[in-house]
Amino acid sequence: MVTSTADDLERAAEAALRPRRLEEFVGQLVVRDQLSLVLQAALARGATPDHVLLSGPPGLGKTTLAMIIAAELGTSLRVTSGPAIQHAGDLAAVLSSLEEGEVLFIDEIHRLARPAEELLYVAMEDFRVDVVVGKGAGASAIPLSLPPFTVVGATTRAGLLPAPLRDRFGFTGHLDFYSAEELERVIIRSAGLLGVEIKHAAAHEISGRSRGTPRIANRLLRRVRDWAQVRGDGTMDLRAARAALEVYEVDELGLDRLDRAVLGALCTRFGGGPVGLSTLAVTVGEESETVETVAEPFLVREGLIGRTPRGRVATPAAWAHLGLTPPDPLAPRGPGGVVGPRSGSGRSGGTLFDTGA
Repeated sequence: MVTSTADDLERAAEAALRPRRLEEFVGQLVVRDQLSLVLQAALARGATPDHVLLSGPPGLGKTTLAMIIAAELGTSLRVTSGPAIQHAGDLAAVLSSLEEGEVLFIDEIHRLARPAEELLYVAMEDFRVDVVVGKGAGASAIPLSLPPFTVVGATTRAGLLPAPLRDRFGFTGHLDFYSAEELERVIIRSAGLLGVEIKHAAAHEISGRSRGTPRIANRLLRRVRDWAQVRGDGTMDLRAARAALEVYEVDELGLDRLDRAVLGALCTRFGGGPVGLSTLAVTVGEESETVETVAEPFLVREGLIGRTPRGRVATPAAWAHLGLTPPDPLAPRGPGGVVGPRSGSGRSGGTLFDTGA
């Protein structure tokens, strides 16, 4: 419910809520102002703007900004993604079909295959692509000129981008998490587009549980709308918001079932840690990658758990959120540094748990 990723069905639902122009885009004031300057200057010169790189966590509006860039320039948008381009020929086919001034949006650009990356270097800088004809010793490269175009790259992991590719972007914008006030504005705007009325108190309640992410806010808004229509009187008020979010197990901080399971296991089973990721994942019945990529980033950002060389540890805020009392630091500790009386002397089922990170 509170994951920041989206599947194809949800992307279709999001399409109706996306802003079409920069002035409609809520939040990200610095990036929005900088991007507006880049686009207005390019339009005044009658030239294509510099290539744009947008980075930041998922769900903050990178795809929306790419669509807005194309709309502000009055041109069309071609959409592809890094995982979809596994060969240089795939990218060459896309580039050779571009028209002058078009915007090419590459989502998850850090996942481009290396041969495609090298082809993109030349295309972005010289607007040229070399088409290889033939095989082996008889192969030859035919240079193909491309019309000027703009690449908009989006990435959730900017550190994985090779420096030569990153340096070819004339403008780089980093999107930050939204404040509760900004999310309230997003929710009220989305409710209007959905044709439903929402009380200010309900919008405030939803925004506080949305993890600073508009995608999550819009998802929770739709679930509150469902509850109000089916189990309520159709009014999206504070009562409906709290009841709906209780049904979907999203608490006051925006934690869902998995988040609370991780915190509960860390505090009640392992005395607050440290405990290894793999052991923690087995305890909550999830894959290690799921715990690390879905639950852990938000828990760390909110100061509920910490990552140490010996493993994950619960912070005082985690104990307080669960309504538990932290163990006495002077109490006897069992194997692995776990307080014995509160965690079964560091053993679960007679097997010593690991403390590796």
